[in-house]
Amino acid sequence: MGFRQTGLGALAALGLAVQVAACGSLPRAPYTAEQASLASIPGIPGARVYADASVDTIAELAANPQRRAKGFTYLALSGGGGDGAYGAGILNGWTASGQRPEFTLVSGVSTGALIAPFAFLGSAYDPYLTEFYTSGVAGELVASPNLANVLFGSGLFGDGRLRNLIDRYVTPDLIRAVAEEHAKGRRLMVVTTNLDSQRAVIWNMGAIAASGVPNARELFRDVLAASASIPAVFPPQFIDVSAGDARFQEMHVDGSVVTPVFTLPQTLLLRDGRIRTGGKAEIYVVINGRLEPDFEVTKDNTLSIVERSFTTASRARSRATLTATYALAHGNGIGFNLTYIDEEAPKVPASKGFDTTYMRALYAEGLEKGRTGAFWRHTVPAAPTVKAVAGAVAN
Repeated sequence: MGFRQTGLGALAALGLAVQVAACGSLPRAPYTAEQASLASIPGIPGARVYADASVDTIAELAANPQRRAKGFTYLALSGGGGDGAYGAGILNGWTASGQRPEFTLVSGVSTGALIAPFAFLGSAYDPYLTEFYTSGVAGELVASPNLANVLFGSGLFGDGRLRNLIDRYVTPDLIRAVAEEHAKGRRLMVVTTNLDSQRAVIWNMGAIAASGVPNARELFRDVLAASASIPAVFPPQFIDVSAGDARFQEMHVDGSVVTPVFTLPQTLLLRDGRIRTGGKAEIYVVINGRLEPDFEVTKDNTLSIVERSFTTASRARSRATLTATYALAHGNGIGFNLTYIDEEAPKVPASKGFDTTYMRALYAEGLEKGRTGAFWRHTVPAAPTVKAVAGAVAN
């Protein structure tokens, strides 16, 4: 659900335990790199692509011929753990403002993946977001950690609680609703990290929902769970795949291991690409976290150093992705809209990231912002050094 959250502190304290656990890991069926490159989801063509695939390959995944001449409205939701309460509040407030559009595409990473299906299906599903982030059910995910799960399993909270919670929301009715919207040409995408191949995977959730295969609901659920499974905190999800006559399982974890937010294909962001929009186009990016560096004298202990390092890395990667996205959008006449948790928002230590009181306060912050209808920034915030220089020049 994003590396900011409570699992980081626990992970740092378990360094020795992880080494011991390596001796007791469960065996897996082996497969080759060639088989990995050919792997697909049985019965669901076009279920996924790698995030570093060619632009044309990813465009085919998101293809929607019915809407090609109408432009697009794209919502990208980032990781952030309990900070997903901010995005949930933004969406509910945006609905209340009367200005929330229907999205042509929605992508989600980590906690953003859990928000994504409800955002995709529209305001009728807003109450589910409110419940998930403010009722206390999300806080239960990190209650009563069990060190034995790290030593002899694959996650500090290794009892399946994350997948079980998601299962409550991924109902047959939700699957049918996603399939219906997919048939209209809209697209829902979720990002996981394939640890075996060390690559991010973009999943076409509408194609899964509309596939009609017997395990469609379970696969939909497992992809969401994988995208939110912080390594060593929650257990990975094993996805059944095939390559020719071979059948094997891939290990998938939190999508934010590779990218905190998915906006546009890496191959497009890394070059001066052109995008054919076919009409008015807008990209809305909700960062469920903070972007601006936050000064703090870091304590000289393992927990603080690991937590601070991951937070720093995540913010830097988010800013890099956003900067590239802004440049590409600006060059192609696409509207760029960004919201994130600012300096005035409630703040707690990372170890308290799933605290229900904190999430309720953050949800309220997002809700109030969303209601104003004027919460979008249209550029990436300047780094502190740039701000300081600009301030000095102004004075």
